[in-house]
Amino acid sequence: MEPGSPDRIDPRGLRADDLRHLLAVARTGRLVTAADALGVDHTTVSRRITALERSLGVRLMERGTEGWALTDAGKAVAESARTIEDALVRVVEAVSGQDAPSLHGTVRVSAPDGFGTVFATPALARVRRRHPQLQVELITVTRELPLRPAGFDLALTIGRPPRGRLVTEHLTDYTLGLYAGDEYLARCGPPGTVAELREHPLIFYIESMLQVGDLDIERHLPGITPAFSSTNVFAQVEATRLGAGVGVLPAFLADRAGLRRLLAEEVDIRLPITLAVRREAVTQPAVRAVRDALHHEVAERAAELLPERAEP
Repeated sequence: MEPGSPDRIDPRGLRADDLRHLLAVARTGRLVTAADALGVDHTTVSRRITALERSLGVRLMERGTEGWALTDAGKAVAESARTIEDALVRVVEAVSGQDAPSLHGTVRVSAPDGFGTVFATPALARVRRRHPQLQVELITVTRELPLRPAGFDLALTIGRPPRGRLVTEHLTDYTLGLYAGDEYLARCGPPGTVAELREHPLIFYIESMLQVGDLDIERHLPGITPAFSSTNVFAQVEATRLGAGVGVLPAFLADRAGLRRLLAEEVDIRLPITLAVRREAVTQPAVRAVRDALHHEVAERAAELLPERAEP
């Protein structure tokens, strides 16, 4: 597709509705999801974006492994298009008699399963209560962010991801430690040293399927291989509660399950949670509202994330 130029593009040939279709796909990364949000079928979305690209003479979106993402030209177009979308919302509010602006549209958040459930969910619920016309979507997955992110507006990830096309900031730190249930401790006794951990079955992530480098067990407990592994942290908590072994668990989940902390002085793993926003979504009022709610949530509940170390 040959690049267009201002001299050859007739603004009268552009349709504002096509821009709305572009924004919907940019936010979700999926044609079908965007179509659902717009109340049309996915072929209509594809057709309208193709028509917009033809009118402008530039490629606006490209498909990657994580879905559809804006090209550099698409980002510039989308940024300008948001003012049109905001104007349409204000028109609706004006005729419906709304005095206070209410957030609209959809915000999609990606987060690790544990942190996403325990911290992101209440933050998103609070935003929804304040803005009942806003749709929020939470994807829980424990992985590093892709180099070409798509399919989310805001992501929470363990560790510090490469900046690339994301605006990142440190959200909080959290603690992982060794935990066991009362039944297991009564049956097997606690390890007295880190070296004695080799005599106990360890519960953690599946090493070969782990997608977060900071969670590599070899970094924190060299030479110890988990005996019970799962890609889901809630399964790890449940296995620990049921006495399958000693779990390496986030304190905010282990404490809620009533598990006992072991070797707290020797094993106190602290990892960062990074908040990342796609550059084209930074200025969106709904994304800013979710970001502020997440900061509020972790500030109010810091003691759960970084509790005082204690042993039974």
